[in-house]
Amino acid sequence: MKICMIMSVPFPPNEGIGYYTYNLSKKLLEKGHEVVVITRGSFKKTQTEIFDSIEIIRAPYVPIYPFYLKIHGIFVNKVLKSLESNIDLVHIHTPLSPFIKTSLPIITTVHTPMLTDYRQVEITSIFSLLSKISARFISYPLEKKLIQSSDVITTVTKSVAQELKEFYFDSKSINVVENGVDEKIFYPKKEKSEKNIKYAMFVGRIDREKGLFDLVECGRYICKERPELYFIIAGKGRDLNKLIKKIKNAKLQDRFIFLGQVNKDNLVKLYQNATLFILPSYHEGLPSVVLEAMSCSLPVIVTDVRGNRDLITQGENGIIIPPKEPKKIAEAINMLLGNKKLRQYLGENARNTIIKNYTWDIIANKMLKCYESLIGE
Repeated sequence: MKICMIMSVPFPPNEGIGYYTYNLSKKLLEKGHEVVVITRGSFKKTQTEIFDSIEIIRAPYVPIYPFYLKIHGIFVNKVLKSLESNIDLVHIHTPLSPFIKTSLPIITTVHTPMLTDYRQVEITSIFSLLSKISARFISYPLEKKLIQSSDVITTVTKSVAQELKEFYFDSKSINVVENGVDEKIFYPKKEKSEKNIKYAMFVGRIDREKGLFDLVECGRYICKERPELYFIIAGKGRDLNKLIKKIKNAKLQDRFIFLGQVNKDNLVKLYQNATLFILPSYHEGLPSVVLEAMSCSLPVIVTDVRGNRDLITQGENGIIIPPKEPKKIAEAINMLLGNKKLRQYLGENARNTIIKNYTWDIIANKMLKCYESLIGE
């Protein structure tokens, strides 16, 4: 079977949807299938390369708002037309993928729905205002049209599936095919030294919607009570300078350590040596970073938003707290720091959760069943 993946994010990947597409593609290749990925390029003509045995085609992308998706779609459809005779099906990953026209079967994976996500965006600048307007009046109608034209819909969580039924359609069946993690790469360290510094870890985009400003407010409470604790932030994003300024104003610059974008090998080591993991975001799909932390047997603290609540059972394989409540973050951190047995219990259960439900082998086999239902294999 030859599958054409279409998405809107960089490849090689540096964020969630990219990693999902990459890891799924790698597993499909291992199982004897072929994969070609079409994604955004630049102003230049269409470019092609091979990355880890995956064929990558970058169709021209011109970021002219509000027409960028339609313009990009013209080039994507042109590329797809040239491949059609050698492709069995098209697998689209949203949000922000263009609408396509093809006679091939289409499966669409909705990682996070535009309609519910744009409501979470706070208007703090002209950029955020334009993003909100664009999402509501351009991206959402296009995404709805794309979903309605698809033969099979999948989502990464039951929560997203429920939102789709509520806001997009109520007649189509939806398959839940979760995000996954490579449990052989992300694995726990056999024994942590008590001499290591204690740090709470965050990995992801540095922007307001990830709850990082709440994490700084949490630091005001917890750092006085726990002088041994540090916060390690891995990632990059548009709100980095604002976040650093807030940390300096709170006089916590010696307690927050910024690492920027971290490669996979170093990321694994950071997970393995961390005391706990925190993701205080305002909305999610099914975040890769939480799966990675859990696979390394880290106790995780996450906010009660979609995706997280599908993954975490309170007090069993992690801690769930309300979003936008820094004191609750501090209380959860304090509880875990003071209870080594609880940290070990949550971490072991987290790893077991991954092994039972979220390895890429399990996820790829689920997706293959969806493919086979379309082409009758």
